Amino acid sequence: MDELKDYKEYLKTHVPGVKRRDFFKWMGGGIYVFFSVGKALDLLAADGDQYGRGGVSDDFNAFVRIKEDGKITCFVGKIDMGQGAITSFPQMVADELDVAYEKVEMVLGDTDLCPWDMGTFGSMSVRILGPTLRAAAAEARAVLLELGSEKLGIPVDQLSVKDGVIFIKNNSKKKVTYQELAKGKKIERHMEQKPALKDYSELKVMGTPKFHQDALDKVTGKALYSGDIRMPGMVYARILRPPSHAASLVSVDTSEAEKVEGVQVVRDGDLVAALHEDSEMAGKARSLFKAKFSIEEEKDIRNDNMFNYLLKNAPDGNSNINEGDLSTGKGQSFVVFENEYHDGYVAHSPMEPHTALAYMEGDKMIVRAGTQTPFPAKSNIARALGMEEEKVRVQPPFLGGGFGGKSAHQQAIEAALLAKLTKKPVMVDWNRKEEFFFDEFRPAAIVKVNSGIDSNGKITFWDYHVYYAGDRGAETMYDVPHQKRTVYGRGWTAPGIHPFGTGAWRAPGNSTNVFAREVQVDIMAAKAGIDPVEFRLKNLTDKRAIDVLEAVAEMADWKPAKSPRGRGFGVAIGSDAGTYVAHIIQVEVNKQTGEVKVLKIWCAQEMGFCVNPQGSTIQMEGCINMGLGYALKEIVEFDGGKVKTSNFDTYEIPRFSWIPEIHTKILQRNEPPQGGGEPAIICMGAVISNAIYDATKARLFEMAMTPERVLKALKKD
Repeated sequence: MDELKDYKEYLKTHVPGVKRRDFFKWMGGGIYVFFSVGKALDLLAADGDQYGRGGVSDDFNAFVRIKEDGKITCFVGKIDMGQGAITSFPQMVADELDVAYEKVEMVLGDTDLCPWDMGTFGSMSVRILGPTLRAAAAEARAVLLELGSEKLGIPVDQLSVKDGVIFIKNNSKKKVTYQELAKGKKIERHMEQKPALKDYSELKVMGTPKFHQDALDKVTGKALYSGDIRMPGMVYARILRPPSHAASLVSVDTSEAEKVEGVQVVRDGDLVAALHEDSEMAGKARSLFKAKFSIEEEKDIRNDNMFNYLLKNAPDGNSNINEGDLSTGKGQSFVVFENEYHDGYVAHSPMEPHTALAYMEGDKMIVRAGTQTPFPAKSNIARALGMEEEKVRVQPPFLGGGFGGKSAHQQAIEAALLAKLTKKPVMVDWNRKEEFFFDEFRPAAIVKVNSGIDSNGKITFWDYHVYYAGDRGAETMYDVPHQKRTVYGRGWTAPGIHPFGTGAWRAPGNSTNVFAREVQVDIMAAKAGIDPVEFRLKNLTDKRAIDVLEAVAEMADWKPAKSPRGRGFGVAIGSDAGTYVAHIIQVEVNKQTGEVKVLKIWCAQEMGFCVNPQGSTIQMEGCINMGLGYALKEIVEFDGGKVKTSNFDTYEIPRFSWIPEIHTKILQRNEPPQGGGEPAIICMGAVISNAIYDATKARLFEMAMTPERVLKALKKD
């Protein structure tokens, strides 16, 4: 899958014009180091003109400041929503700059202080921005060495650095510190010869486990999220919402609400809100609105007909893989398999709903918003308010989860509009019903797979058709001589199909594609009478895939046997964001209730060089637990554009009682770091389905695999 293409498509709808800024006027004294970017960000910069952003400067793509007290402040446009960028980035800077990890402080996502960034998604922080950030720190070190050489009167090649102190190699007493060089100075210096990044063998901080820098603040409640911020005169906004995504506001009578003491009613087009210093009073006033809506062209799609509807309205397909000859492969097949897999709409359901506080500071709009895309948010807010972008500042605090669902930032625009109209600080904090209604769900999808094996258990052909999930994770992975892949609608970019918004959901489309591929492979293995691990190894040539599969089999003490064995063990492999994963799982199925209990999970992951093994382990565990939800219980109930699901009483996400015994392993490699925030989630549906089959002989072809669907499959078997 061309991930860059996927994000280009995303940018078309989420990123309007972004202008260049003067980085220096906020910064005061210190040493500033500019550096050029690598190929990946050059590509994104080139897209800047296409999307009207004004482009990313060719002079620099990140910013490092050496402060007068010896602290290192690093500014990046990314945010932290729990993925650990706030820890991994300082590890990179500390290693390249030769300073203590504890000295590096991060400023994340502040649009007035940080370099432009398209957003935080796709497990791109470490693997895409990381090399650029390391290059910045390496160049900063080189600049400081030049300055130290001038200060000490000693050639650079006779100097060394340790913990921010430059000294003569054979006389450590003759030295100068970074802060001594930076004190009171503002130096802009380019290196003619860009220094190389350190070799993996030289790294001392990267590759060592570090607890998240923000962990203590979060567990003690010190960390602030958007909804925690308070200001004098701040009011809460309760906004009129439509009953359906197909509804249009005809009229609204707010006269009764205006009688509530202390309430201010604001209307700007279809934005109608009641505001009050007390959130409950604002809600009470909002409940007094008398609104009329018209509903036109409500789509005839519901939970019970959505897959038929989606197939009927599917756009033309695009075959982006076509190798060998399918008819030849079919002719070589001993057995042919044809199956259809279904995956429903899934919500992001973060712990923290969309929230934003907006207020005017002089002639400037300040927005404290929980958003994965602060710079696109800045642009959209400026456009909505009719202001110059320099007059808008977005400062994202910590985010309480995102998973792709906080890439859009409607709440930030609403808060800014109301703050401009009222001249007051305005808090827009969606309740759970609003969070579900306006969520850009993972799109429902269908996958049709036609495949075959020969008498020796080798896969002969693979004909893959995916509707609406896109091709992320749709790689065949296995060594198949005759294969074709056809994609119908690229995920959320299928206009006019879905009755509500759809968007990127943690490893977009990959969990759907892995579900279809790995269950199909398991079906072939069972028919061939070959152990499911051995069948995969028999058909794999990709060394990285083989490594993780062998590693997880060893972890689980896998005993080869033909499935179904009645033991409830399943296996699945996948890749995402440059990382390979393999899962083995053990389940227990209650044949009377259909309930599935996951008992144990083993997961091996190969992600190149792992910057922070502790953080990556946490991400793996988080992915596994979140994956239990989409695999087993999560279903969005809807009727056309009316979203019936409104809270967690009907939308069941994983609970503490679900958490199985988890064993993880990271295969450390001296290769460029790859993504870690999403890969371990992609196999969860497939591995659970395969384990259910091993336990019961019942095949599940649709997610979520609810008790009702399990019972139906058991009866069918």
